[in-house]
Amino acid sequence: MPPRLAPTPTVLDEQALARLRELDPGGANQLVQRVVDAFLKSLDQHAPVLARALDGAADATPGDLGALRHVAHTLKSAAASLGATTLSQRCAEIEARARDGQPDGMPELLEAVLADIDGVRIAMRPLLQPTR
Repeated sequence: MPPRLAPTPTVLDEQALARLRELDPGGANQLVQRVVDAFLKSLDQHAPVLARALDGAADATPGDLGALRHVAHTLKSAAASLGATTLSQRCAEIEARARDGQPDGMPELLEAVLADIDGVRIAMRPLLQPTR
């Protein structure tokens, strides 16, 4: 069976990716690959912050919630632009709860976001390959 070239539709919205591809018709500038690579590096940087927040969610201070809000806001926007809508929506929920100082349910939400990040990484791998 040949490898899948398209991301799983439930993880990535193909319409968002198509809009990104329209900015680089033919892929000569490898825009999709460069944007995806930058996003994956951002995930590598921010996922540990989310994991640490999960470990300390019960004892979260306003400063911890502020840092969590910042990371969630950053990932929310980037994920939306690449079609990772579930990840984006969950980051929006974390951002809102952190902004409002409401850590209730945060551990479950953080676990879900970390799982979403793993799924997005897998779904984006094929996008790093140059188009032919």
